[in-house]
Amino acid sequence: MSITYIYYNVDTIGFIEALCENKDKPELACNGKCHLKKITKTNNEEKNQPIQLIDFKDILLYNQKVSTLHLSSKTLQKKSNFYYLNLYSFKLLETCFHPPNA
Repeated sequence: MSITYIYYNVDTIGFIEALCENKDKPELACNGKCHLKKITKTNNEEKNQPIQLIDFKDILLYNQKVSTLHLSSKTLQKKSNFYYLNLYSFKLLETCFHPPNA
């Protein structure tokens, strides 16, 4: 709507020539205001209609009892690892094997 009003204020003669509905009736001297009233009326009708955000056909409602889940403390206890195996071994070689001199 604001672009139409800007067009009317900037180029009134061009607006009247392009969009005036009463060009054939110059005695009315509406000067393009007929088109502005039409646009204002349609915009007011659009504003009065509520915007439907939710389509109620798509919403499914269920009447079902929500079951609760009870966990016992025995299932939540973490078992400890009692066995530790150290499979790492290290042997320091103090002497190197040299082949016999020939």
